[in-house]
Amino acid sequence: MHAFDGITMFHLAVPQLVFGEVTRQGLGDWSTVLWSQSGGDVHTAEGLRIGGLRGPDVVDDADVVVIPSWPEDTPVVDPDLRRLLVGAHRRGALVAGLCLGAIPVVDAGLLSGRSAVTHWAAMDRLSDRGDDVELSADVLYIDHGDVITSAGTASAIDACLHIVRRYLGAAKANRLARTLVVAPHREGGQRQYIDSPLSEPSTGNPVGETLEWAMTNLDEDLSIDRLAAHARMSRRSFIRRFREATGSTPARWIQVQRLSRARHLLESSDRGIEVIARAAGFGSSATFRQKFAAEFGIPPSAYRRQFGLAGEVVGPD
Repeated sequence: MHAFDGITMFHLAVPQLVFGEVTRQGLGDWSTVLWSQSGGDVHTAEGLRIGGLRGPDVVDDADVVVIPSWPEDTPVVDPDLRRLLVGAHRRGALVAGLCLGAIPVVDAGLLSGRSAVTHWAAMDRLSDRGDDVELSADVLYIDHGDVITSAGTASAIDACLHIVRRYLGAAKANRLARTLVVAPHREGGQRQYIDSPLSEPSTGNPVGETLEWAMTNLDEDLSIDRLAAHARMSRRSFIRRFREATGSTPARWIQVQRLSRARHLLESSDRGIEVIARAAGFGSSATFRQKFAAEFGIPPSAYRRQFGLAGEVVGPD
């Protein structure tokens, strides 16, 4: 993980906390190494000095290279760091640019012709840096398989948990998220400044009660009209209240919950694909396969081989 003079402690700490917890919980044998381009000490934005950093040679053996942030004045990535990022990418390492860290990743040309995201306040600057990069202002992170970028500040937690999920599966990522007391998978993007997040459905909260009911009936018809009827609201009022509570649309929320249940069943059971498709509420196995592959970039059968009961999980050294 790259460190530089002026980096904030939060940006530096997030990947260390998430990835370090993988080892502390016995979920995998991961090691996180801080490095700077000079190999010397760095001074954080808070005035603290951090010593014992490794030099750039550590990147040669890294499975994941994380640029957790970038200076506020967003300088152009220097040639040495550019070569490091391009070289790591060419040999198959995952490159992650978190928050402003997306800027040097774009500067290195790793997202040419593709999409990226960064902190909302730096979107214009990122647009100026990569004319052929499509910017997405309404997502928390974007994973292209070889390169990941995330939105501002706390979205780095989402992106790091996503990396854990990619390598170790949803069950272990969810366990890690519970330990950190964060959502294992948040929906939506930087437009969502939710005034009243719905953490625990409770009596007297019609939307919360409906979410709780829907979670136990994912295999049934969960149209917006049926959800609104359960909440005893008009369709229009329900959609508005639902978005206020979750930051998502009912249709998107239901799809995410169904995919989450399907992923859990693929990991923890030997049920057939058609059975899982029905249990998760998809109309057919074909629809299930299409939705699953579109969401996770891998077919259900391949996901099961990698993360299922009989699968072998391979993570970073």
